[in-house]
Amino acid sequence: MNLDLPAGRALHRFRRLNSIKQGHIAELLNVSQGTVSRWESGAHEPEIHHRERIFAMIAARANNDADAALRRLVCSSTMAVHLVCDATHTLLAASPSRVASWAARADDYIGRSLWPFASPEIMMAEAGLRDRGWFEQPGQRLRFHTGSNDSDVLVVRPSLMQWETVPLAGGCIGRLTTTIE
Repeated sequence: MNLDLPAGRALHRFRRLNSIKQGHIAELLNVSQGTVSRWESGAHEPEIHHRERIFAMIAARANNDADAALRRLVCSSTMAVHLVCDATHTLLAASPSRVASWAARADDYIGRSLWPFASPEIMMAEAGLRDRGWFEQPGQRLRFHTGSNDSDVLVVRPSLMQWETVPLAGGCIGRLTTTIE
């Protein structure tokens, strides 16, 4: 899991989508409501132990039966596409076309973060998400050009990439990643 991601913004979106009050999150994390507010606004970043608990709370799961239809659509797509948890980059599903460029089976990476395989351009795009309001609402889309990630295992080739957020069961958000060209 990439603990450099903006936990506060992702927590805010999760809370809004699930109609959970800051006070309830504060109780679950044993902090004040004001602390949760400062995390969500970006004024402060949670300490590592709080970040771990936040990401565990908001992370999408690969084995959720409620999202089986979406996973099946991704896994049967002819496009190079994969679905990850938007908060943790955990792989939830991948199309045969996407997996064809990998030197590993998708099943070996389901439930694992793909962040270690991000190209520099993917890292830059991720770093800019907070400023563009990505974590404020669902239904986001971003297109950008990426270069290679220099990995022999899960290869990212230079291409036009598109990210789209998709609501998942349990109030989590998925990110559909599609290679356009």
